[in-house]
Amino acid sequence: MNNFKTIILAAGKGTRMKSKLPKVLHKVCGKTMVECVIDEAVKCGSEGICVVVGDKAEMVKDCLKDKGVEFALQAEQLGTGHAVMQAVDFIDEDKDILVLYGDTPLLKAETFEKLISFHREKNYGVSIISANVEDSAGYGHIIRDEKGAFVKNVEYKDCTEEEKLVKEINTGIYIFKGSELKRALGLITNNNAQGEYYLPDALEIILKGEFGADAYVAEDVAEFSGVNSRVQLAEAEKIMRERINLFHMTNGVTIINPEATYIGADVEIGMDTIIYPGCVLEGKTVIGEDCKVGPDCRLTDMILADNVAIQYTTAMESSIGNGTKVGPYAYIRPNCKIGENIKVGDFVEVKNSVIGNGTKISHLTYIGDSDVGERINFGCGTITVNYDGKKKFRTVVEDDVFVGCNANLIAPVTLKQGSYVAAGSTVTNDVPEKCLAVARSRQTNIEGWTKK
Repeated sequence: MNNFKTIILAAGKGTRMKSKLPKVLHKVCGKTMVECVIDEAVKCGSEGICVVVGDKAEMVKDCLKDKGVEFALQAEQLGTGHAVMQAVDFIDEDKDILVLYGDTPLLKAETFEKLISFHREKNYGVSIISANVEDSAGYGHIIRDEKGAFVKNVEYKDCTEEEKLVKEINTGIYIFKGSELKRALGLITNNNAQGEYYLPDALEIILKGEFGADAYVAEDVAEFSGVNSRVQLAEAEKIMRERINLFHMTNGVTIINPEATYIGADVEIGMDTIIYPGCVLEGKTVIGEDCKVGPDCRLTDMILADNVAIQYTTAMESSIGNGTKVGPYAYIRPNCKIGENIKVGDFVEVKNSVIGNGTKISHLTYIGDSDVGERINFGCGTITVNYDGKKKFRTVVEDDVFVGCNANLIAPVTLKQGSYVAAGSTVTNDVPEKCLAVARSRQTNIEGWTKK
């Protein structure tokens, strides 16, 4: 699709959210609601996007500063028509204008495509998305004649008793010819009890003109659910999570218990990977093929190559190479590059470090601010002592080094290739190649101590 632009209304206060955040910045599956809407419009081919901001406008602008969108300010919230009026300079008369809402995170690009095709096929001045619902109270109703042709949109409070029985409702999603939208905006008035300008009033104006109007009936009613409270936010999260999990399972990922698996909207997972229960996969996490993830892992902005096994672990902003095993109960902190066929075992913490292929860090060890070579063995209880209270220093461990249990490596320090560190040593100086470093006091046995 092309030759259309999008206006997203995101100026509301969202008082029912009871939050310091603007409503549209609350997240569904790790992505703000307004970003969900923007991304679907982009996916559909929108040539430009204008977000109408109002409440806490600067916060919304800052959140979207890298999204390539324009902004219009609705300083006073005087209705949906008034909101679109603030973006009038964005409207091109020779393009279609799609109007969306920043608090409807479940919208799909495929639905926009169907609406646009429907709209252009009949050369309508405006087209609406409608949906059939069991309880239509409170919504605008789509009224059709006996042949099924669109007649009008009637707000619920203005419906006759017969019109209140209609199940087809206006979702509030529109596409206009740009020229018709501009014309209608100039004619909308606020002659109503609320003193506001309503976008649905544009329908009647356009119907009286050269072009017609109609409603495209959507299949998935849930797609158009707006979020106005924390309860509705949780409902949207559940639907989005089901969609995401279904997508991955359809593409060859095994999810043992989808109800207990939380996968963000931007996560990528390779074929034949198994996700065990209790996993939270967030941000731009990318997982390769044939991995085993979980149970109970939280991965944020992680890159896992193929055949990685990771369980009971928190890991963030780092990468893990082919065939590496992590956990249980490991903690991978940001800026780590963990290589191939490595073991990062139980109660191991790694931070801001590079770990070479074939290295073993089996248990109860802290590796921080370190450059670690290949085929290293870290004994239980090893600590790289990287902080002196003012500055942090790096530890360098070259290939084929063996570090015994309960060793402290006081940075800055280098362990040269093939060297050994005896168990219980506190190493403060560099260790030459193929040397054994022993840095511990001689044992003394004191006779009769227990009697004293």
